[in-house]
Amino acid sequence: MKDFKKYFMIPVDPEQLYRTLTNPATVQLWAGADAVMSEEPDSEFSLWEESIVGKNLEFEPGKKIVQEWYFGDDAEAPSIVTIKLHEHKQGTSMEVRQTNIPDDVYEEITEGWEQVYIGSLLDFYSEG
Repeated sequence: MKDFKKYFMIPVDPEQLYRTLTNPATVQLWAGADAVMSEEPDSEFSLWEESIVGKNLEFEPGKKIVQEWYFGDDAEAPSIVTIKLHEHKQGTSMEVRQTNIPDDVYEEITEGWEQVYIGSLLDFYSEG
């Protein structure tokens, strides 16, 4: 099991980015695929037509999102994703931390964060 932590610069304020990450209609727009999302703790979510599935654990509007991502029954411990939004002069410094990523999918997950998740957000905001 491995952990991942990285900061990404997103060119909008933290409140707008938070809404983009939690509003189901907006998630579908930037992800470009069906998504299920809610700000209710203990609600299930899915992104990219169930490529990512899990449970929402905690929300702090404009500041933080905590989720558990599922990796099937083999996972030794829950994989917890914590997204913190920090105000920055260029928009938002988005801190992504994911714990307990199974070794066999670590490279796929970290590339997914950078190319798909963050890449889709940056594309969404550059088109606006």
